[in-house]
Amino acid sequence: MTKVISLSEDAYRRLKRRKGVGESFSDFVVRLTGEERGTSLLALKGIWSGGDTDEVTWTLAADRENAKGRELRP
Repeated sequence: MTKVISLSEDAYRRLKRRKGVGESFSDFVVRLTGEERGTSLLALKGIWSGGDTDEVTWTLAADRENAKGRELRP
């Protein structure tokens, strides 16, 4: 099953730079979160060291608001 998520442009660029050549974003997220080793996603809690948390929060809220009512195609 596939899920749609929203990322800020900055988050997308950072993920794209760090993922391996030929690696899908899904594979990268699984590798990043350690799921293949049974590590909980909660292990990542608190690792954000950026000073732009307010900007990211605002961007996410704006993106979610813009996505309301948008019809997703299977």
